[in-house]
Amino acid sequence: MEGFRQLPQVDRLIDALGTNEGAGEPHALKAAAARRVIDEARVAIGEGAPAASMEQLAASATRLLEAGRRRRLVPVVNATGVLLHTNLGRAPMGRRQLDAVEAIATGYSNLEFDLAEGRRGSRYDHARELLTTLTGAEAALVVNNNAAAVLLVLATVARGREVVISRGELIEIGGEFRIPAILQESGATLREVGTTNRTHLRDYREAIGESTAAVMKVHPSNYQVVGFTKSVTGRELAELAHAAPGGGIPLIHDIGSGLLRHGIAGRQLPWLAEEPTVEASLADGADVVTFSGDKLLGGPQAGLIVGRAEIIAAMGHSPLLRTYRVDKTTLAALEATLLAYLEGREEELPLWSMALLAPSEIETRAAAVRSLLLSQPSQGGDVDAKVELVDGFSTTGGGSAPTSRIPTVLLEIAPRTRAVAAVRADLIGGDPPVVARLEEDRLVLDLRTVAPEQDATVAEALRRVLATDTAG
Repeated sequence: MEGFRQLPQVDRLIDALGTNEGAGEPHALKAAAARRVIDEARVAIGEGAPAASMEQLAASATRLLEAGRRRRLVPVVNATGVLLHTNLGRAPMGRRQLDAVEAIATGYSNLEFDLAEGRRGSRYDHARELLTTLTGAEAALVVNNNAAAVLLVLATVARGREVVISRGELIEIGGEFRIPAILQESGATLREVGTTNRTHLRDYREAIGESTAAVMKVHPSNYQVVGFTKSVTGRELAELAHAAPGGGIPLIHDIGSGLLRHGIAGRQLPWLAEEPTVEASLADGADVVTFSGDKLLGGPQAGLIVGRAEIIAAMGHSPLLRTYRVDKTTLAALEATLLAYLEGREEELPLWSMALLAPSEIETRAAAVRSLLLSQPSQGGDVDAKVELVDGFSTTGGGSAPTSRIPTVLLEIAPRTRAVAAVRADLIGGDPPVVARLEEDRLVLDLRTVAPEQDATVAEALRRVLATDTAG
């Protein structure tokens, strides 16, 4: 058919891509995109469609290349006001953490080499002393995330035996990972007690028997049950577990978010009042505490385990440990994070520098962004939206402090002729992508989670999507 003969060779289409937005992509990716669009064009011709022109094919291949680019990791501007946005990478890292990573990643290190003895060492020795000093624990272990930490603890302590846990704490964390599923994978058997909203100490007492290996408490860090509720404190559970027949059983406490202290830079943060701290959990008698590194600790993704030395040592002999082992760059960033706390300089971590911003500081920046947006019309025309500053709230996110409401000032965008969802989509489609919040019929941007040097980028992105000639 004539249509098939009109299709270009792959090399010609690749050459055509060299003059458009796909020019910066590797040749192999351009070739794959060219083959795909030519194959699709052949199918379309076979179904009776006319042959696509070179320009149409090049445009299709360019869209494929751009879609591929956007599937890779790229920086985004987080204008949601969610401090630990799981979809956007949770806690960002600061200069101190990045310098530590660069120093280790760009050369060799003593990852598994004991400098004092001049022989093989263990990667698990790194960060241990810092963690025990900060938390008061006897020992510590670092793995690659908190789900791995929980599974490793359960597999070590309770494989083939029962773990008693309240029904109200059988939580689901991000990505549909559920505590019961982790328990099952560990080889332990779940023994549920109480009800969804009320669990009493007697429920645990009646469930503990000869097959019980441990009691587990899980902080419901990504939701809150209110109303007619009852739960048992960690101190009460520790006393019960330690008094169990046969010399007692351990209490495992998964606190999740990893808050080290309620006071940051000498300030008490009321929105963290209900969040448990690692040190308090250990002081209440927990034998093992697990938590994340990239939540309220403000560090890299990691699973941190602290507690009794003999239990931590047993985990060190588990064959599972190698499957969860932590990378050298994670350890470098984690040590830099922990040192910031030990030096009393945790406010320098990006998480806390953002959290500690006063609403007045955010208001000043938001007003400047509004002024930039409205006083410098884009090439396409004036801004086609009502832009106001309004009081609002930032949130913690990341499965931490679910009811937190941190006062802030929002930049409120009300498009006059465009759908709010379409404006948000265009912001995400920009370079760099800007992610804002949708609240009913308005778009809001919270500069608490935007680096000050990105304010002008936010203003430019808004001008681009709100210009009158883009309204539809």
